[in-house]
Amino acid sequence: MLWSLIKIIVFAVLVAALAYGFGFLIESDGTGLAQAQITLMGVEYTLSPVMLVLVLIVSVVALYLLFKLAGFLVALLRWINGDETAISRYFDRNRERKGYQALSEGMMALASGEGQLAMAKAKKANKYLHKPELTDLITAQGAEMVGDSQKAEEVYKRLLQDERTRFVGVRGLMKQKLDSGDTDTALKLAERAFAIKPKHGEVGDTLLRLQAESKDWGGARKTLSTKLKNGALPRDVFKRRDAVLALSNAIEIKDSDESAAAAEAAIAANKASPDLVPAAALAARGFIEQNRKRNAIKVIKKTWAVHPHPDLAAAFAAIEPNETPEARLKRFDPLLKILPEDRETKLLKAELHLAAEDFPGARRALGDLIENDPDARVLAIMAAVERGEGAPDTVVRGWLAKAVTAPRGPQWVCENCNTIHAEWAPLCSSCSAFDTLEWTSPPQSEVVLPAGANMLPLIVGALEDKSEDAPADIIVANPDLEDGAETAAETVEAEVIEDAETVEEPVPAGQK
Repeated sequence: MLWSLIKIIVFAVLVAALAYGFGFLIESDGTGLAQAQITLMGVEYTLSPVMLVLVLIVSVVALYLLFKLAGFLVALLRWINGDETAISRYFDRNRERKGYQALSEGMMALASGEGQLAMAKAKKANKYLHKPELTDLITAQGAEMVGDSQKAEEVYKRLLQDERTRFVGVRGLMKQKLDSGDTDTALKLAERAFAIKPKHGEVGDTLLRLQAESKDWGGARKTLSTKLKNGALPRDVFKRRDAVLALSNAIEIKDSDESAAAAEAAIAANKASPDLVPAAALAARGFIEQNRKRNAIKVIKKTWAVHPHPDLAAAFAAIEPNETPEARLKRFDPLLKILPEDRETKLLKAELHLAAEDFPGARRALGDLIENDPDARVLAIMAAVERGEGAPDTVVRGWLAKAVTAPRGPQWVCENCNTIHAEWAPLCSSCSAFDTLEWTSPPQSEVVLPAGANMLPLIVGALEDKSEDAPADIIVANPDLEDGAETAAETVEAEVIEDAETVEEPVPAGQK
């Protein structure tokens, strides 16, 4: 390094001296004309301006060659003195300079989107440097950029041979398999990559998502624990996601008719994340099956205080399935007092009054929702209230027509892509994001989903209409949301179709 610095300084001084001498020669005759006379060995030479410039250029080139020759002579002397690699190092420095220049040009080409040029520069850099761990990555990414997946796969497989680049090769192959839709192979590669670098956030998230897609809940929970152990995941996020995985496992067990194991898994999920509504509802039903009603009430109240939800109300109703509407209204009173001004509380209270045929009470329970937040559920309740109070059929139909075109209200919506889901799931059905479903109101253009699970969930039987000309069975729902009874949403649509020949169906938000 010091010797290189000395050479640069000497070269700059000599060039400056030549330039100064050139200027002096131009002005030497006092006329300002660029002519000079040089006497060499008794012979006088007159130099024109062009000749002076040529002399200066030749002198600079000669100095450059002189320094190169001096460097080679120094290397030769070192080799004579016993340094066997002195001459090879002298030539290698030039090769390295050319190689790293080609490497930097390849990286710039890659950054600017010129895949073919990047591969050419990488090939040239490898010719001079003989370091495939540096050039192969540029070649692979350049091949992917131009769509040559076969070339990229060959390069990634070469990277597997070197321990230093094995992770890069595995990750590259994993991404290729994901792009081609081969999730089974991608899962195996993700497991291998995660074993090499367990602290890598992207690989860990990919592995977790693939394990959840394949319903390997046990493997996903192990991956989650590893991420927590390595500091790649905050503890609160770990608890939430672990609860989601435990809940998913419980749902899977429930589908297999192993109710006892499902109940225990749901209870464990609820303990890990008490604000997870599906876990609380499933845990409550598990306690009910075990005849532990106090525990079920405790679980529901604790989650209701954080996130009121119709599934919690349905689970609370299932604690005493055979009670009268009046007794149910009284039993629900402690739950309704937890968050009396919450929207879900008002709707639940209105439904309970409808079940008890207290129509004025149902109207009062709705409060200002009719004016400020009139979704399909609110308007359907109002239609039932009007029918129960004996209003004309045209008034009832008016509320039903509004309900068809009104927003559906809160639903399970993916916060990543805004896709609407009829039921909660650990993965979004559209973008496959993990734990992104949130109970919220979707965009206004969503279609009303056919699942009537949230529409009047606590009404038992049909409301009896006292008027002579009113049709019966306007609203029917089941308190546990499990039987195939006709829902208010279905009846609303049937009523309006009778008055209109065609109804334009909006496009779902997830299909825009």
